[in-house]
Amino acid sequence: MGNERQASKNADGQFFAHQEHQRKRLRTLLGELPWDYRPGSSTLIDSEDHEGYRIERLELDLNGVEPVPAILLIPNKRVTPAPGLLFIHWHAGMFDLGKEQLLQGVDAQRAYAPTCVEKGLVTLAIDSWCFGQRKHERIGRLGEENTFKQMLWNGQVLFGMMMFDELRAFDYLASRPEVDAHRLGVLGMSMGGTKAWWLAALEPRVKLCVDICSLTDYDELIRSGGLGAHGLYYYVPSLLKHFRTPEINELIVPRARLSLNGRRDLLTPANGIRRIQQYLEPLYQRIGSGADCHIEVFDCDHVELPAMRKLIEEWMNRI
Repeated sequence: MGNERQASKNADGQFFAHQEHQRKRLRTLLGELPWDYRPGSSTLIDSEDHEGYRIERLELDLNGVEPVPAILLIPNKRVTPAPGLLFIHWHAGMFDLGKEQLLQGVDAQRAYAPTCVEKGLVTLAIDSWCFGQRKHERIGRLGEENTFKQMLWNGQVLFGMMMFDELRAFDYLASRPEVDAHRLGVLGMSMGGTKAWWLAALEPRVKLCVDICSLTDYDELIRSGGLGAHGLYYYVPSLLKHFRTPEINELIVPRARLSLNGRRDLLTPANGIRRIQQYLEPLYQRIGSGADCHIEVFDCDHVELPAMRKLIEEWMNRI
């Protein structure tokens, strides 16, 4: 029995070493990122008191290229220090919305601010490149295309720069005095969901990853003719030479993972979701606990159903 335990321990150690090696490889595909840049201090622009919570409007220095507007939601009723959540907004061509999705919600997903207040989660959301206060051209789509092209000329990848900002925002959230740096989660839908599972793959401190309508198997997307369903930002040069979707998601094991998707959603072909599920679930059972991975497909398209929100609220308790 002792030998079996030791063999299992060694196998787990090899798996975690493999994960760390793969994380480093995955980072190299994201273009030339300013890893050596040391973020400056944040600037408090405004503070708003609401019933049950406070909103801080911030300007964060994350990348050395342009300031990053952010909002921090701080519930009045919370444990000290409190769990933290990075909320990542979606795309949907809504370039004016950005981080405000946390407070306002959209037709396909009601606002998360009330849920975060109820759960006592200190929640951070930033404007992604080209969105919200970082939309620098009148036509948002044109601004995104121009940013993508200019970055490519400079050896950068738009998705990589987006992920870099989210990783640095995660660092900022962890540094806040109100937050327990050992209890951090990430949540998003669509583009936000994709960035959520990428961030969880790249950042081992993420305790809970919740992604909604975003678990796309890249090979199945090609087979289904769905490449046009995703925006230009989505595509990372040479990615498929090195990683498939399950292999990126493998880097989240054994941490808590909830992925909810729609069977009729063209952005996430159902056959691909099943393939990822079949790959991940045995890993969770071997390395951690099968109960920590829940991937479910609902009979809907690109929308968060009330039944999805109910599950998400339950899983938020794991942070």
